Amino acid sequence: MSFKIGEKVVYPNHGIGVIEKITTTEIAGTQSSFYLLRLKATESTVMVPVANASEIGLRAPINNSQCEKLLKALSEDFINPPVDWKDRYKEFLERMKTGDIFHVAEVLKNLTYLSQLKPLSFREKRMLERARYLVISELSTVCRKSECVVEPMVDDALNRSCSKHRAGGVTRTIITRAVSKASVIAH
Repeated sequence: MSFKIGEKVVYPNHGIGVIEKITTTEIAGTQSSFYLLRLKATESTVMVPVANASEIGLRAPINNSQCEKLLKALSEDFINPPVDWKDRYKEFLERMKTGDIFHVAEVLKNLTYLSQLKPLSFREKRMLERARYLVISELSTVCRKSECVVEPMVDDALNRSCSKHRAGGVTRTIITRAVSKASVIAH
C-alpha cells in the first residue's frame, strides 16, 4: 500500500500521523525512499522506509463504517488473559505491535478489566494508557469528533464489556460448582 503527501496514517504503537514528505536518500550506494510522517501525539517526525512500510505495520486509519464495529468490539466479552503477568505482558505487547486497532482494543478491554480487580504493574499501566490513547485518537480522527466526545463512548463500551465478563465469570463459577457437586454425589 502506498501513501501520498497529506494522507493520514497509523504508525503502530504511536497512533495517527500525517505524511509530510516522501524523500529519496542514498544509503550505502542504494537509493531508498522514505515517508516522513508527523505523529499527532508528540508532533515528532518519523522516517519510514517506503519498501518496508507494510512490514512495519504502517496503515490507513479504519474507515467511518468501522467506527461502530470497533465500539461494538470494545463492548463484547473477552477471553481471560494469561494469569502470569509476564506471559500476559508479552502477549499484549505482540498485539500492540501489530498496529491493528482491533487487537489494541482487545488489550484495552483486558487491561481495563484487570485494573478493576487489582493494581497493574507499572508496565501494564503504561500499556493500558497507550492502548486507550490509540483507540480514542483513531476513533476521534475517523469519526471527526473531539476526543472528549469519544472518550465517554469508549468508557461506556468498556463498562459493558467488563460487566459481561464479570457475569460470564459468575456463570462459569456456578456451572463449575454444580459439576463438582454432581461428581461428589456420584461417588
